[in-house]
Amino acid sequence: MAFEQRGQLRGLKVVEFAHVVAGPLAGSMLADQGADVVHVEPPGSGDAARSMGPTRDGTPLWFKVAGRNKRSVTLDLHDPDGRQVAHRLVAWADVVIVTLRPGRLRAWELDWKAVHRINPQAVLLQISGFGAQNDAPGFGKVGEARSGVVHLTGFPDGPPVHTGFSHGDAVTGLMGAYAVLAALHRRAHDPEFDGEWIDLALFEPLFRLVEWQIITHDQLGAIPGRSGNQLAVAPAAVINTYLSGDGDWITVTSATLRSVLNVVRLLGLPEDDFATTRQQLAGKEQLDQALSTWVAERGTAECLRAFEAAEVVASRVFTAEDILTDPVYAERGDIVTVDDADLGPVRMQAVIPHFHQAPGHIWRTGPALGQDNDLVYRQWLELDVDDLEKRGVI
Repeated sequence: MAFEQRGQLRGLKVVEFAHVVAGPLAGSMLADQGADVVHVEPPGSGDAARSMGPTRDGTPLWFKVAGRNKRSVTLDLHDPDGRQVAHRLVAWADVVIVTLRPGRLRAWELDWKAVHRINPQAVLLQISGFGAQNDAPGFGKVGEARSGVVHLTGFPDGPPVHTGFSHGDAVTGLMGAYAVLAALHRRAHDPEFDGEWIDLALFEPLFRLVEWQIITHDQLGAIPGRSGNQLAVAPAAVINTYLSGDGDWITVTSATLRSVLNVVRLLGLPEDDFATTRQQLAGKEQLDQALSTWVAERGTAECLRAFEAAEVVASRVFTAEDILTDPVYAERGDIVTVDDADLGPVRMQAVIPHFHQAPGHIWRTGPALGQDNDLVYRQWLELDVDDLEKRGVI
């Protein structure tokens, strides 16, 4: 299928020897903004992500989003000739994304040393469980546990809680895409650029994002713990979820002295008792209990109207159904409809973030396995792959 890419990264060439979530999500962020991303999968079985998650009439749904805007090629990396084709893809690419275990990468010559030899200008993003020198397997939930995030999530009298999606993998994918773009910026401006190796372990992105946990323990000797929805370290005195009289959960949050005072005024409490940050923190429980009672005595719509009038930042806790009917999501164009060969019209997240001058867009859902073999191998790489096809290498 001939197609002209659009977006900030038009012309960028990416090959990913990466399956499931973290590495492919990094590639997705680049593909959504116009990069040509080639997703390499084993013949026959394909990426394990193709069978993950719910299905409709036997068709898995998750990969329709996870594989969107990419080219799928099949390649048997266990075969020496297949690995030679992989090296041709490395030579073609600007960016190489790998998530295979370090020992396997070295054996197949897809590690940094080999990639740099084949393509000295390439940026290699290597995602692993514990870093490029450690061959132990790792998955995102282990990364979440090691980052400290899981210890902080949940209620004080309950167990640590994982978030309800592939949090560690997803954040690693985002961090990986950011790192790739940082390296590409240097490549564009440094005449002595000699490639770049990005070594990213699955626990590191979330570990970096919880900015206060290490310095708190280092300086105070304290180990922050679980605080339910109030956060162990919160920007201001008011943050929690509250059950309305209609049975809906509403989040109310604050981040400044003024935002807490807005809550105080709404509740009719004495402002002089909450005039300073110290007073507000000292009265945190009083505010929480008063707000819980206030919300419980009112319907959801009444609460939200009152919060808006008082400039109290709040929202009903959304379900997927709520998102699909929300006017703000609609106004932002954050949900789009895309035609899929198996399912017909499907709705999914739009390309985010939004660029106004050269926006990315969604031109296909996740492709069929090997759908782009001819395009990539015969047209882009100009290879004669007839024999490899007959032998099942591609």
